[in-house]
Amino acid sequence: MNGYLLALVLGIIEGLTEFLPVSSTAHLRIAEALFHINLSDGYWKMFTIVIQLGAILCLPIYFARRIAKFLSTFPGGERGDRTLLNHPLSLTIVAFVVTAIPAFLLTKIIGKHLEDLTIMGWALLVGGVVMWIVDAMNASAEKAGPQASGSRIHTWHMEDMSLGQAIWIGACQILSAVFPGTSRSMSTIAAGQLAGMSRASALEFSFFLSIPTMVVATGYDLLKSITGKGGENPIGVSQIDSNGWILLAIGFVVSFIVAYGSVAWFMAWVRKRGFVPFAVYRIVIGVLVLAFASRLA
Repeated sequence: MNGYLLALVLGIIEGLTEFLPVSSTAHLRIAEALFHINLSDGYWKMFTIVIQLGAILCLPIYFARRIAKFLSTFPGGERGDRTLLNHPLSLTIVAFVVTAIPAFLLTKIIGKHLEDLTIMGWALLVGGVVMWIVDAMNASAEKAGPQASGSRIHTWHMEDMSLGQAIWIGACQILSAVFPGTSRSMSTIAAGQLAGMSRASALEFSFFLSIPTMVVATGYDLLKSITGKGGENPIGVSQIDSNGWILLAIGFVVSFIVAYGSVAWFMAWVRKRGFVPFAVYRIVIGVLVLAFASRLA
């Protein structure tokens, strides 16, 4: 495939799948197999990091007003009922720390699983089933709304989250780090719903949590890629020719634009329709990946 077209396709894949609960890692791995490229080697490793950065950048821009509001009302909150421990920004950091420490300690296990299509296939499949069940459990409460009594949903807005919910979501996010294909957004969204959060509030917190999580994880990958530490194939900027820089620019811009559009669309979709279509998609893709992996074995 032509290099420019490949950069365009990979940028679209990353932008579409990074924040949807379908696993960008699994989709890039599938693309790697289909297009016969090695995304873990040298330049293409750098390329995947760059397009991830493009996707990450869309979040602080999309949520700029919300972030500004949280910063201006820290730590008391807009209603004055928050504290240093349960302000939305504090809860985001708490959930991130809960994820980051175990994930860092398990980096060797993560490295072994990263390229395993069978693990990705099962993670997609099982994650789809879990997402479907959890969303179905909350469907009637979502339809009834916050006015209904006895609802299993008691957190309709991110501003009303508790410290316990943040810790629980951070702990569940570890699964996405250890088992590629689980999807960071799937694990955090489903965890939030299980903890009594509405679809919209769980999704919004998932987006906010992804900012520090992805910045640190991608930054760490970038450092390893440049220095060659941890067994990575190093690639310095001096080794990239003009054509390589153009491909990086295409992937970055396309990933940013597509990711921004997918976030805006996803927020609107979830408020009205829920996560079941994504669960079904995960199950179908998981079965296909397992079938493909069995042929390679």
